[in-house]
Amino acid sequence: MSLETMNADGTPISVSFEFSPPKTDEAEANLWATIKRLEPLQPSFVSVTYGAGGSTRERTHATVKRIVEETSLKPAAHLTCVGASKAEIDAIVQGYWDAGIRHIVALRGDMPNMDGPYRAHAEGYHSTPELIAGIRRIAPFEVSVSFYPERHPDSPSHGHDIELLKKKMDAGATRALGQFCFDNDATSRFRDDAARAGITIPVIPGIMPTTNFRGVERMAAKTHASIPAWLARAYDGLDEDLESRRIIAAAVLADQVQQLRARGFGQFHFYTLNQANLSYAACRLLGLRPKELD
Repeated sequence: MSLETMNADGTPISVSFEFSPPKTDEAEANLWATIKRLEPLQPSFVSVTYGAGGSTRERTHATVKRIVEETSLKPAAHLTCVGASKAEIDAIVQGYWDAGIRHIVALRGDMPNMDGPYRAHAEGYHSTPELIAGIRRIAPFEVSVSFYPERHPDSPSHGHDIELLKKKMDAGATRALGQFCFDNDATSRFRDDAARAGITIPVIPGIMPTTNFRGVERMAAKTHASIPAWLARAYDGLDEDLESRRIIAAAVLADQVQQLRARGFGQFHFYTLNQANLSYAACRLLGLRPKELD
């Protein structure tokens, strides 16, 4: 392994990729083309999302199962507390273990159709730490969780977010994956504050491509992620100019991963949006090279 793929402490640079379960045959073909393109980069894991209120539960399960059966990748299935009893969630968790899945991304989740504030199921898990404890009672899964560098929309303070991550770790979480954030200072500050609070699990930045800038704006409004004025100006007037948006997105993504690496981050989680090219290019900038697969 070359020096350019090593962190300052001698550990290798690592990446992970997030996919969404496909809704159509065309989307499924695109997803598997993306997976095959990124597989030779040998990510530490890949995750498959779970729609609001568990709306993509069956598609998530099918996608993760196929990744186990047909690729060399290590998949992680998203799982939320919303819309299911503890017994139902426990059955899903056991089903994942039986299918050979050893990693779950445990999230509180959003209500169906993002409709109103979070409400726990009467017979369900009420919080992410409770969900993590339930998962770990069933089997020794790896459990990834989320963090919000700019504060969760429902959180009263940055300090509350740090305290919640500590509870997640104490319940058995093994890493924290960041909500996408274009403010590298905020991401670095969260990592440093987490370390001061005794959080020892990896805090990994979430990297979002911006080619579909209007879509990113909508996601940012829901998650309270800030959009820098310079980024909005760069995309102004380019709604019908896909090629220019692709070039800008590549430059923005490359700059962000290089800045975060300079700040000491050595692990990155890419929200691929089921598109391979930008994530692949960013990994090459980090020094990762594809490896031949059997």
